[in-house]
Amino acid sequence: MQRRLILRGIGASAVALPGLAACGTAGGGDMELSDEPVTLRLTWWGADTRAELTDQAIAAFESEHPNITVKGEFKDWAGYWDALATTTAANDSPDVIQMDELYLASYGDRGTLLDLADASDYLDTSAFEEATLAAGRIDGTQYAIPIGAGMLACVVNADLFAQYGVELPDDTWTWDDYAAVADELTEKSGGAVNGSSVTGGTDAGSIRYWARLHGNEVYSEDGEVTLDPTVLASLWEYNLALVESGGVESPAQSVESQGAGIEGGSLATGKIAMGFAYNTQITPLLAAGGADLRLLQLPGNAEAAANFVKPSMYWAISSQSEHPAEAATLVDFLVNHEAAADILGTERGIPANPAMREHVAADLDEGGRMAVDYLESAATGPAVAVTPNGGSGFDPMIQRYTQEVLFGERTPQEAAEAFIDELKTEIDAAA
Repeated sequence: MQRRLILRGIGASAVALPGLAACGTAGGGDMELSDEPVTLRLTWWGADTRAELTDQAIAAFESEHPNITVKGEFKDWAGYWDALATTTAANDSPDVIQMDELYLASYGDRGTLLDLADASDYLDTSAFEEATLAAGRIDGTQYAIPIGAGMLACVVNADLFAQYGVELPDDTWTWDDYAAVADELTEKSGGAVNGSSVTGGTDAGSIRYWARLHGNEVYSEDGEVTLDPTVLASLWEYNLALVESGGVESPAQSVESQGAGIEGGSLATGKIAMGFAYNTQITPLLAAGGADLRLLQLPGNAEAAANFVKPSMYWAISSQSEHPAEAATLVDFLVNHEAAADILGTERGIPANPAMREHVAADLDEGGRMAVDYLESAATGPAVAVTPNGGSGFDPMIQRYTQEVLFGERTPQEAAEAFIDELKTEIDAAA
């Protein structure tokens, strides 16, 4: 029962896409704004707060473009992808689409997203850093513009370090340092807390980081799985050693924490003193626990610069849109205009556009300022390859294998080879 908790709420990431119709756009060299009334559809996933802010941004856009009406559509995560796949297959896709990295290749490879280079007269990307833009490209084609930017970080609970007399590490630490600190925290607390949670194996980001530290990548630029099973196995071996020493919480505790979510997990509730999270998650962590939390670079990153910027989400334009120029103008407003930034703030993540990030910085809360400071100070390597079509089920798949390793059902090497084989099979089947 406990082992199933880790999978709660994530099955939707593996939603299968039906055959999507590749349909040309009226854009390209013929793209131009109309003087006639135009109606666009803008779709996103998210809760009521996102909907309220997006509606306000739409109203601001419409006031500047009185001949354009924008109809907003939103759903929860699971329902969103089902609806988008269905409407796209029926050649009725919304004009502007909130896109996730896991699905970008699935839609881009099928020709259902506009090449944004064709919209350059209406969508300005010059303010974005090259590594950020690269995260929205498939085979050199810019299919999406990152909205928000995030990076994996190590969150440390300075209150627990002080309580148990453990010195706070700095950004130059190694993985050996991390293990030693985790063990020291558990030992000095008498087991009242564990030093850390499981470091990796619950999401694609942590696997990609570990692979890059070892000169490896999960995917090649052409969408092939290049993850070395020995490298993946070494991550599990590292965690198993810390589980045995007590530096990392038990497998059962780890599963329970994962199932409780970011605000109810072990890090937020003070059951561990260190854990990995995206920098933008510091705000809910601070709100949940009230502890003195700090963001540090991941172990090894100061030397290797293996970390990378992950778009929180993207804006993309459907190739089925009858109004690509107007759709591009809307996206330009959302990512480049201060009027939109004033309304949307950091709700979709720290703005990926550095100019907009600077614009909203003065109004950020403590968590927002910490997230921005980390993003701008942590060492980063080149952008990682976009998840290939068929790879959207990575997270639940890796979590399943991690559980089997932690609970002793497979050896790390056996699990690594089986995971990579399954991932390759899923990607090959989607090709």
